[in-house]
Amino acid sequence: MQMPSYQADLSRFEGHDTQVLGISVDSVPCNTAWAKSLGGISYDLLSDFEPKGGVASEFGAYRPQGFAERALFVVDKQGKIVYKDIHDISQQPDNEEIFDVLRKLD
Repeated sequence: MQMPSYQADLSRFEGHDTQVLGISVDSVPCNTAWAKSLGGISYDLLSDFEPKGGVASEFGAYRPQGFAERALFVVDKQGKIVYKDIHDISQQPDNEEIFDVLRKLD
């Protein structure tokens, strides 16, 4: 699963001076219950619930059916998106792709 894979690699992300954030179009209580069901997540999981999908829409990752695609963004320290990967929710991205981008930013 995507979120637990970030948790497992959290020290590697931190080694690149990177902050991992998750965002979901679900409500805060739903996100809390989901994170708990995964055994807990120590990084922030944000809610894009009201207006539902507002942030996901801005990033081109929201479907009119009411859910967001699985999407990855790397934002540099100047606030510029330097990597964007939006793909079907059934696909699990490989963290190594993100680490390749982070190595180039170091």
